[in-house]
Amino acid sequence: MSGKIFYAAAGMGAEVRAPALVAKDGFSARYDLDRIKGVFSRPEHKLAGESYVGRVLVLDAAKGGVATAWMLHEMKARGIVPAALVLNAINPIMVQGAALADFTMISGFDQDITQAIPNGALVEVDPTGERPFIRIV
Repeated sequence: MSGKIFYAAAGMGAEVRAPALVAKDGFSARYDLDRIKGVFSRPEHKLAGESYVGRVLVLDAAKGGVATAWMLHEMKARGIVPAALVLNAINPIMVQGAALADFTMISGFDQDITQAIPNGALVEVDPTGERPFIRIV
């Protein structure tokens, strides 16, 4: 499966390479994370207890409201932030938060990206080209 590329509809940020942390669950910077310890903290989340720091999060959909924008910015300023966010579905609030934080994010695939990327795989996320993508290294 190494070298397999999955193209996204949209992306922003810089190219990154890091291990993937994958789950068929949503993402809310406010409700799912302990932003001080750098772990998923909501007990019902499929990644509860897992560190997200320096990992490419591959999740289903963005959740939450306006607090996400400043939370992503604050997390990045402290260096307790995922390497990138890869989502099947996105909302305008998450886009705003990623832009404010200068955070790497891609979204919009023709298949369920949480089923396509193995948990723990080393991945490259490149939102800079004409067609943003995630590639299994």
